[in-house]
Amino acid sequence: MLNLLRMSQPLIDPFERAISYLRVSVTDRCDFRCVYCMSENMTFLPKKELLTLEELDRLCSSFIKLGVQKLRITGGEPLVRRGIMTYFDAMSRHLDSGALKELTLTTNGSQLEKYAEDLAACGVKRINTSLDTLDEAKFAEITRWGRLPQVIKGIDAAQKAGLRVKINTVALKGFNEDELFTLIDWCASRDMDLTFIEVMPMGDIGNENRLDQYWSLKEMRQTIGEQFTMTDLAERTGGPARYIRLEETGQKIGFITPLTHNFCESCNRVRITCTGEIYTCLGQEGKSDLRAPLRAYPDTDFPLEEAIRAAIALKPKGHDFDYSRQELGGQMSRHMSHTGG
Repeated sequence: MLNLLRMSQPLIDPFERAISYLRVSVTDRCDFRCVYCMSENMTFLPKKELLTLEELDRLCSSFIKLGVQKLRITGGEPLVRRGIMTYFDAMSRHLDSGALKELTLTTNGSQLEKYAEDLAACGVKRINTSLDTLDEAKFAEITRWGRLPQVIKGIDAAQKAGLRVKINTVALKGFNEDELFTLIDWCASRDMDLTFIEVMPMGDIGNENRLDQYWSLKEMRQTIGEQFTMTDLAERTGGPARYIRLEETGQKIGFITPLTHNFCESCNRVRITCTGEIYTCLGQEGKSDLRAPLRAYPDTDFPLEEAIRAAIALKPKGHDFDYSRQELGGQMSRHMSHTGG
């Protein structure tokens, strides 16, 4: 009886924050090599190390049973995982039951032309698409392998399928500063929301210097305010973004600020890697292994759920990324692609 009571209790961390948002990386592979995310010559995990689609289903279903209401699928690039639509289709049953409120994904857009209609059929309503520039040459430079026209076609297909598209743009000093208002205007013309993200110190990516790349979103807001009247919005979408409305256009702009404001006090999120590791904080190295109980006990979910609770009990109060010391303070050894941001 005690076990049954415990299994029905929601996930609450040591700081009384309810865990309702799960980010799941389904692959470490990607068809781009964005300079702030991974090195050009990445060494990827052996496929046997990755959770199977069936294991991902069981793991995510356990979190949903424990109170998770928003599930974001990430990578790498999630849509390059073979058979991934089988997984999305399986997760849609939790939307149908009402246990899951939102199923969504973050994508580079390269595969959207192929999968947009299928995603919509599985109950996906909104997607985030990463796009840092509208200049083809600069796009090829920053993604190393990407082609901008392919991504634009993917966004076209997503909107045609009825998906709400939000553009995620990493703010990079000396790279896309001059496109700030171009990106804002382009998103407005297509009725897409836009969120800017501060570059984060994660992983060894080669020769790029993140201190040189770092563009404070506090400075960006001031620049936007020179041309637009901004109103802060109380709206939350379950993640770390804070939103403003541009009164002249009615457009919504978001800011994700892991450095200038670490948004930890309201953190409701944990991250699962494609190998079944759970990271309870974006900016901490602490992790727990969920693959072991998942595979050791194929006929019962109780040990897995106990492992999930034990991991949540270790969730820290917050992180501390800091460039102000002119060093990569709080730098993570793992790449962004390891946990999908």
